[in-house]
Amino acid sequence: MTQSNWTKKIGLLTLILGISLISNAQKYHLISEVEEISLPVGDQFKVNVKMLDQSNKEVDQASFNFYPRPSKIFKIDSDGLINSLAPGTGMLVIIGRLEGQDDYARLELPVIIENAEVAQINLSKLPSEIYEGQVITLDASLVDDQQFEVQNADFNFSSSNSKVAVIDLFGNITALQKGKTTLKVTAGVMVAEAELAVKVNPVSKLNITSDVIEARTGDVICFDVRALDVEGNTLEGLNFNYSFTGTSASPSEFTSGMIQDDGRFVADIPGKYTITAAFGGLNVTKMVKIIPRNVTEKVILTGHGAVSNVHSSDLWVWEGIDGRDYCVTGTWGGNGEAYFWDVTDPDNLVPIDTITVDARTVNDVKVSEDGRICVISREGASNRKNGLVIIDVSNPRDTKIISTFDQGLTGGVHNVFVYKNHIYALSNGERYDIISIEDPKNPKKVGSFEIDRPGHSIHDVWVVDGIAYSSNWSYGVWMVDVGNGIAGGSPSNPKVITNYAYPSGWNHAAFPYWDKKTGKFYVIAGDEAFPNGLNTEDGPTIPAGFLHFIDFTDLQHPVEVAKYEVPGAGSHNLWVEDDVLYVGNYNAGLRVVDISGDLMGDLYKQGREIAWFLPSDPKGRIANAPMTWGPQPHKGHVFFTDWNSGLWSVKVGVKQPENIKIDKK
Repeated sequence: MTQSNWTKKIGLLTLILGISLISNAQKYHLISEVEEISLPVGDQFKVNVKMLDQSNKEVDQASFNFYPRPSKIFKIDSDGLINSLAPGTGMLVIIGRLEGQDDYARLELPVIIENAEVAQINLSKLPSEIYEGQVITLDASLVDDQQFEVQNADFNFSSSNSKVAVIDLFGNITALQKGKTTLKVTAGVMVAEAELAVKVNPVSKLNITSDVIEARTGDVICFDVRALDVEGNTLEGLNFNYSFTGTSASPSEFTSGMIQDDGRFVADIPGKYTITAAFGGLNVTKMVKIIPRNVTEKVILTGHGAVSNVHSSDLWVWEGIDGRDYCVTGTWGGNGEAYFWDVTDPDNLVPIDTITVDARTVNDVKVSEDGRICVISREGASNRKNGLVIIDVSNPRDTKIISTFDQGLTGGVHNVFVYKNHIYALSNGERYDIISIEDPKNPKKVGSFEIDRPGHSIHDVWVVDGIAYSSNWSYGVWMVDVGNGIAGGSPSNPKVITNYAYPSGWNHAAFPYWDKKTGKFYVIAGDEAFPNGLNTEDGPTIPAGFLHFIDFTDLQHPVEVAKYEVPGAGSHNLWVEDDVLYVGNYNAGLRVVDISGDLMGDLYKQGREIAWFLPSDPKGRIANAPMTWGPQPHKGHVFFTDWNSGLWSVKVGVKQPENIKIDKK
């Protein structure tokens, strides 16, 4: 291992790369001997970091926590030793603290993990034969000796017989006449070849049909194309090239949308669109009219339970055993408090009790299905035991701690879920433990689930119908049978069903959604990212990330089909009820979205947003800085917490979608 190969600008011991984000006086800052870490897959690097005071003197007895982002490309131990796992770019976040003090300093170092030695070129999606006039794309990838793909590889393409077929700079093959040719792909010294046969084109005519001639923005239209030979027989197994053009209904907007290679089309903007299907030099078109989705409704503010002395975290709303409605909210970076509210009258959110535990943060709060047991998580306990607190909420005006549980959870519990007398609790961001509360006075661990992947981590778990949906950052969403039976799992013996990961590695939350009308099953996976840092004291935070809609209808072949992204904002927690999505979009406030019908493309651009509300409070923890955390619909109202201003309730109207015209031809 040669240091010059994987470090840049060594010796910058006096460069201040991080600042304190919580101390008004900026008492401390961190320095590192490197400003960027770059090393090949399989190599190691020791990060040396120091905490300095305002006089630039080193602070003794400082402790450091290291957080890899994303953990999929590298991991780091408590001593700062990095092990590279996979190629990619990321960030090492370092938090420095002094025991017994609230102040902390943060440092971020870019991390680049480079490919190992290049090994070969792989070719895919190339049939052995195609027809005259057909255009297809050759997919080429360059991989290293550990089978990791080399990004942005520079390929050269050629055809040995340009009379039979030609290939352009992007790997697009155009078949010209019957015959055979050899396709050659090079990248540096690497070479790959494939044989291709061109056959006589049997297609004489193309026909195109669809079910509708008019649709709304966001509606998915299926176009069916049939290829016929000279005798009028339908030819099967052909792949068509689809494209579209359009004219917007507004002179100030350009048409936009998406069309898939199976003929499914969705439009973002109202207007007239022409869909074209092509094969072997022939093409056919069909026009459709797209009208506005028209689902926008007003939001009416009903109540605000202000919390300004501390940041608010998650919430849970439930009907108590007395028939009244209650809510519990957590706190972040405070004194370990959980607040209980009477929300029976959404216009008047009344605080009724407080539980205080040994913690800096009560990040998550959940209530059992019968409304009798509340579980809160603990992070930052003075005795470092953290864990769970189990509370009797039979009378929310007089809550009582039943028991605590910290076995195996001393690293901190960030999120929990309560399902059928079991608690699913995250342990140190590595796994979730399953704790039986059949006897809540004597909780007992009965199971655990942890993914077996290098550098793995976990942020959240949600349980519905005996299936646990965990959010595992770089490794995405994991569906685990904990009692459903589909994979033979139980709380004491969790069994993996399937999983899906997406490139950003920001998977922070997941919510399952079954569309009864289409029969499709989605998991909505939410991001969380703070590329601009987290401002805890004196101004708004601008996060990043969005919601990924993953079609899990075929459990073994999940596919990402749509997204919901608010420009200039970041997503957080979410909820779905009656084909309506409620999402806490941090600085973009509460967002309410129509997710009815088939889903494809960019839901925000399609006008599917029903309503939005910015919870601005001049007396908030940070004044007039919305930072909406998590929503929950309950009995016709939407309750949500805001990190800077506490508990809110609103009333949202929902329009019924209009009928669209059917093509009766």
